[in-house]
Amino acid sequence: MDAQKELDTRGLNCPLPILKAKKALADMRSGEVLKVVSTDPGSTRDFQAFARQTGNELVEQASSNDEFIHFLRRR
Repeated sequence: MDAQKELDTRGLNCPLPILKAKKALADMRSGEVLKVVSTDPGSTRDFQAFARQTGNELVEQASSNDEFIHFLRRR
């Protein structure tokens, strides 16, 4: 999936990946996609809740090795 911005949050634990994603999304235009790469296993659940609470669309989630990848579309 194409993303207009990528955020590397490897090595950071909750709530830092969410806080950094929130800040990055604030600087993006509506409809743009943010890719977040995390090593926090709880980030999958955290980003699902974040999307529900903020109205941003969680387009896709995937995991590869010990990394969790989240794609969020700015509302």
